[in-house]
Amino acid sequence: MAAELDFSPPEIPEPTFMENVLRYGLFFGAIFQLICVLAIILPVSKSHKTDSDSFEPKNSETMKKPKATAPQISKKPKKETKKKR
Repeated sequence: MAAELDFSPPEIPEPTFMENVLRYGLFFGAIFQLICVLAIILPVSKSHKTDSDSFEPKNSETMKKPKATAPQISKKPKKETKKKR
């Protein structure tokens, strides 16, 4: 009965090139996601140089940029109707 049992490891085929690409792509994707989540969670301190730049007064020309308004063609005067009683 002991001779009938086969304890040898099963034969596993070598992974193909596309399987390797998929495996490493998934690893890189997971690492990228972890970096993105950590970047959101962990605060990043700003340097003093960028803080001093943000307090400089700006020209009114650079602060106020005129926005182009699109003409509204869809607005038509409503037709007045009499109520029927």
